[in-house]
Amino acid sequence: MTTDEVPAGLWLIGIGPGDLEHMTERARSVARGCKKRYLEGYTAVLPTDQEALLESAVGPWERLMRPSVESPEALLDESRNDSVALMVVGDPMQATTHIDLEARCIEEGISFEVIPGMSATSLAVSLSGLQSYKFGRQVTLPYPYGNYLVTSPLKMILRNMESGLHTLVLLDLDPTGMGSNLPTPMSPSQAISALEGMEEKWLEEGDSIEWVNKSVLAVNGWEGMLLSDVGTKGQRVLSGSLQEISKIQGGWVHSLIIPSEMSDNEREAFCRRGTM
Repeated sequence: MTTDEVPAGLWLIGIGPGDLEHMTERARSVARGCKKRYLEGYTAVLPTDQEALLESAVGPWERLMRPSVESPEALLDESRNDSVALMVVGDPMQATTHIDLEARCIEEGISFEVIPGMSATSLAVSLSGLQSYKFGRQVTLPYPYGNYLVTSPLKMILRNMESGLHTLVLLDLDPTGMGSNLPTPMSPSQAISALEGMEEKWLEEGDSIEWVNKSVLAVNGWEGMLLSDVGTKGQRVLSGSLQEISKIQGGWVHSLIIPSEMSDNEREAFCRRGTM
């Protein structure tokens, strides 16, 4: 496909996990060929140094935040007659918001195409050294909003543990929950504090904890793996107790892996990534 052959419609383009070197040539070609280019800026984030290189890779672009993506009338209107690229860090169809965009386009007769990208979540599992088939449901850890602290992420981690499954925990990017401002990624210390707060709240409420093996309901005794800036030149993968991980400084975008029972090979891989 040449840059003159990109037909009208909405093109959802995955640009990889954080370094534009991971962006496929097809993604670059389609983005360059679109009449308009947007970078979706709230479900995932591109490091500042890579943002500075994006225009040279694909051409001029604008940032699009949550209100304009979840209420996409203007975006869809543009896509009826022109080729419009919505560039997303990572793999675009992992977000429910983008699946909704597909449905809206189909309903309104607008062409919708997806160019997949390398995902930081799949990279995280690979980099961990843990067996991919032993991962359970993925969890997002949100910031507390005022006095409101959800406990469902902790419950899902515990359900995975009860089934002998590891958990990949994605850390929140937006302390406001609105998706309108540039992201402020959650730090490791904030993440561990949130998990401890969830445990305390859940135990205080006594809300249906009978199914939990009490031997695993002690966040401050858990082990974990911290994955920072995956897919970038600053990538780090470190393991240890959650208390050790909470003290790690530096990095920008983080995720955690909370392992369940590990095989001998997995334990060796975990220890090789140790923080000490």
